[in-house]
Amino acid sequence: MLYRDNEILIFDEPTAVLTPQEIDELMAIMKNLAAEGKSILFISHKLNEIMQVSDRVTVLRKGRYIGTVNTADTNKQELSNMMVGRPVQLEVVKEPAQPTDVVLHVENLCVPSRSHKKDAVHNVSFDVRRGEIVCIAGIDGNGQTELVYGLSGLLKPSSGSVELCGKDISRASIRKRGKDMSHIPEDRHKHGLVLDFTLEQNMVLQRFQEPAFQTGGFIRFDAVRRYAKRLIEQFDVRSGQGPVTVARSMSGGNQQKAIIARELDRKKDLVVAVQPTRGLDVGAIEYIHSQLVAQRDQGRAVLLVSLELDEVMSLSDRILVMYEGEIVGEFDPKKTTAQELGLYMAGARRGEEGGATA
Repeated sequence: MLYRDNEILIFDEPTAVLTPQEIDELMAIMKNLAAEGKSILFISHKLNEIMQVSDRVTVLRKGRYIGTVNTADTNKQELSNMMVGRPVQLEVVKEPAQPTDVVLHVENLCVPSRSHKKDAVHNVSFDVRRGEIVCIAGIDGNGQTELVYGLSGLLKPSSGSVELCGKDISRASIRKRGKDMSHIPEDRHKHGLVLDFTLEQNMVLQRFQEPAFQTGGFIRFDAVRRYAKRLIEQFDVRSGQGPVTVARSMSGGNQQKAIIARELDRKKDLVVAVQPTRGLDVGAIEYIHSQLVAQRDQGRAVLLVSLELDEVMSLSDRILVMYEGEIVGEFDPKKTTAQELGLYMAGARRGEEGGATA
């Protein structure tokens, strides 16, 4: 854009794959460009970045113009109220974790890359216990996707083991693993939904064989519809025709909420949530965070994979940083900073330095 000497620059969520240090550098660059006379349109849902770099903020909600305010005259709470239409709890409210027995045990796991040319995950070992949220943090493309594929069965590990509730599932089928864990996938279109199915059909993708939804091999469509309506109302899934809406016609955020509703309602011992709030507004993020904390408090183990450092710091009880397919540090979110995590995420530090505990 700079080479072409454009006068108007549009940045749409430009910080999604950056470390805190790189975000600060980008913000400085944007301010310098504005000082040189460039006009910048910065599209973001991250309130910290909006407050840091913008001069004016225009808020859209449900496709409608809500208002424009000067950044100097507002704050994050006011902006979130405009974005959602009600007061929003910006901080995650949760009690200290009370972890008990191990639900997920991963030992020396190696997972090949999607091209199968080399391993994308190298000798990764960690545990997730009941009653805790463990977060895998890192810059996108450092093996997080392949790690989750190895856990869910989408890729077969080249070595190592995965145990769920004491049972080795390293070679178990995807269907078997799907019955034993809730999985909110990274790619909602490829692995989360059948886009040409209706919303109610997608809600029972893994449960249609249960007695509640079928009799003698015939699906009980009335029970499926009642179940879908309950989840749609509980998780505020907005769709033009309710449960009979075709999933493809829904917005990305509402597709995501439908997946989260389906997976969390299955009440499995392990919840694997990969970027669960991507594409959601601050109100929906607040609700999803509260639901993940509720899963933890009900005695389930939650493995969160997120690129959002604010989410990592506020939601997790333990943080594992991945860099180039390896776990390079373990942190207590109360004893570390986003800047320190950023150094590990960028590979500038490894091992037991700083706030790392393992």
